Amino acid sequence: MPSDPLTPGLAAGRLSAEQIAANFADLHPPLDDHQALVESDRCYFCHDAPCMQACPTTIDIPLFIRQISTGTPEAAARTIFAQNILGGMCARVCPTETLCEEVCVREVAEGKPVEIGRLQRFATDRLMAGNSHPFERAAPTGKHVAVVGAGPAGLACAHRLVMKGHEVTIYDARAKAGGLNEFGIAAYKAPDDFAQKELDWVLGIGGIKVVLGKRLGADLSLEDLQRDHDAVFLGIGLAGVNALAVDGNDREGVQDAVDWIAELRQSADKTDIPVGRRVVVIGGGMTAIDAAVQARLLGADEVTMVYRRDKAAMAASEFEQNLATSKGVRIIYNAAPREITDTGVVFVRTRSEGGKLVETGETFEIAADQVLRAIGQTLSGQPEVLALEGRKIAVDEHGRTSLAGVWAGGDCASGGDDLTVTAVAEGRDAAEDIHAALGA
Repeated sequence: MPSDPLTPGLAAGRLSAEQIAANFADLHPPLDDHQALVESDRCYFCHDAPCMQACPTTIDIPLFIRQISTGTPEAAARTIFAQNILGGMCARVCPTETLCEEVCVREVAEGKPVEIGRLQRFATDRLMAGNSHPFERAAPTGKHVAVVGAGPAGLACAHRLVMKGHEVTIYDARAKAGGLNEFGIAAYKAPDDFAQKELDWVLGIGGIKVVLGKRLGADLSLEDLQRDHDAVFLGIGLAGVNALAVDGNDREGVQDAVDWIAELRQSADKTDIPVGRRVVVIGGGMTAIDAAVQARLLGADEVTMVYRRDKAAMAASEFEQNLATSKGVRIIYNAAPREITDTGVVFVRTRSEGGKLVETGETFEIAADQVLRAIGQTLSGQPEVLALEGRKIAVDEHGRTSLAGVWAGGDCASGGDDLTVTAVAEGRDAAEDIHAALGA
């Protein structure tokens, strides 16, 4: 998209490598030993802990915090990993402010919860730093399970299955494993290549083979997977992106936010990632927040995030919205895109009437030389033989699909919250049901 002479359009390297490194430093720096002890001492160790009930993986939070307070963080890590093998990443990216910490008794009474997420990171980092694995494989069962998708759901499922003694092959469409954790999360939430370090640590249990560059529906068929394996788990995520049906959607400088974030995550120092002077991000979810904040961190002068509904309806949490504005992102509510022009994006004002979104007719334009679309992702590549619920694969409470011998979990499956921690829980629980079904 052409822009005026003062805003020369997309450009890489607006900031030095040193500036970018500082901008993308850890969002929540790790606790040191003293800080962890002080923070763990704030916990009441509730018997019927609301924080544990709020955790999708039902980690015994009071127990692991008590283990930290008694000077045994490695034991705390084992408590965490027993429920959530990706507890290290979840400690970094979980919206704890709307899960465990929101219901913490300290939060309710004092407005300052125990920092459960940072304590979880303290414990898991300590154990992982020793390069030891807290679990062992059971005796071989002779069963072989195919897992499609090397993201959080697939990894959690695979790890639990090999713990039970099964062999697992993970197939993934990309040239690199990790799924959402590797490609879809803001770089400042998981710096220092943590996603790959955690992946290698998880695979350290053994018994998991990873085959890359294999996409379901193109390189893999469900029929072949069923024939060659004793069970199949689908953790394929949401690979498609909703279309933005407005004029100018194909102009230069317009891109899906998920693709832009993936490119940024794979960049060595991020100085090669083009960013505009004036960036408009369309959407109201976590992807939109991550794209908007990172555009600012890369050196964009103006970043505006525009959402078609009101603030209360945004999928992004209050914490994430505040994070964006603290980085200089402007958020506009109740505005829907009408057209992308040579100079920016034309929006129309909206309002809710009787639960429906209607346009008021009032329009305005925001100048932009880069537009990032973050209006939701969709399921793609799923076999037609599987029943859907809405736009996702229909599953029961055990993760079983409509096809015998096939399970699914994570973002691709119905009933989830599209969170890393939820995907982990669904992959883990499906593995337990697969194990029971195999009768090994």
